[in-house]
Formats: sequence, C-alpha cells, structure tokens
Amino acid sequence: MYNYILSIHIIFVVCWMAGLFYIVRLFIYHREAQDKPEPARTILSDQFEIIEKKLWWIIATPSMYFVIGAGATMLHLNPGLWKMPWLHVKLTFVVGLIVYHFICQKIMKQMAGGVFKWTSIQLRLWNELATIILFAIVFLVVLKSALNWIFGVIGIILFSLIIMSAVKLYKYFRGKQ
Repeated sequence: MYNYILSIHIIFVVCWMAGLFYIVRLFIYHREAQDKPEPARTILSDQFEIIEKKLWWIIATPSMYFVIGAGATMLHLNPGLWKMPWLHVKLTFVVGLIVYHFICQKIMKQMAGGVFKWTSIQLRLWNELATIILFAIVFLVVLKSALNWIFGVIGIILFSLIIMSAVKLYKYFRGKQ
C-alpha cells in the first residue's frame, strides 16, 4: 500500500510543480501584456485571467492537496519517518512551497483586479524560487541526510546566483532586440 501512495505523491508533486512553474510564466506574460496598446491589452488580460484561473483551480491547487494528503498518509503508514532528521528539513521546505503557492494565488487575484505590483523581471526571479525549493526537496529525499543538506544549501545558493545571472543576461539581450 505504501508504494501506491508514494507513486500518487510523486505524480501529484510533478503536477503541482508544473502548475507553479506555468502560473508564474503566465503572470510574466500577463504583466507584459499591460504594455500593449488597446484593444490588445484588454483581450490578452482577459485571456490570461481565464487561463490562470483554470490552471490554478483545476491543476495546481488540487495537486497541492493530493501531495499533502499522500504525504500525510505515508507518514501515517510509516511513522518511523518522523525519527529521521532529513524529513524535518524536507517538511520545512514543503511548508515554504505551500507559502509560495498561496503568494502566487494572491498575485493572481491582484492581477485579476488590475493591480500589477510585480515587474516581469521580479516575476522571472520569483519563478526561480520554486525551482530552488524543488532542488532542495529532491536532494533531501534522495540523499536522506540532514547533514548533506548543508552542502545542498550551498549548492542551491550557487545555483540561485547562476539563475539570477542568467535572468539578468536574458534581460540584457532582450533589451538589445
């Protein structure tokens, strides 16, 4: 039974992460649509709002709840996991991902209300945060070591610096076109 629940957990982690990655990409396009002249701005904004809502309420949010439910079920079926220090670190990152999820929901609601507080570059950087959290969680689960996560965090910081540099380079080259 445990392996079936684990399979469900992994499948919905993939769905949830896909939803989180794509929603922020939609936010970037939605934000950039605000620079278009009318009527394109309104047409694009209306379309982005429809797509964002469907992605959010049909894929991302239900997937998050399946991930949490399957994870809780695995912990119930194998309570010995609670004794493993790496799990506590992983759950901290999972809580961070849940907070990230609800911040994305807030951004979506603001944009639907015509409030665009984030620039497209800020949204691009925000999008990378989910990638960094995913890296941390996967390394913790695979390595199953609370000590190795320290090296993982150093790697994540270096990875983050590389991503931020890549975003800045992208912005530079995009500005030249």
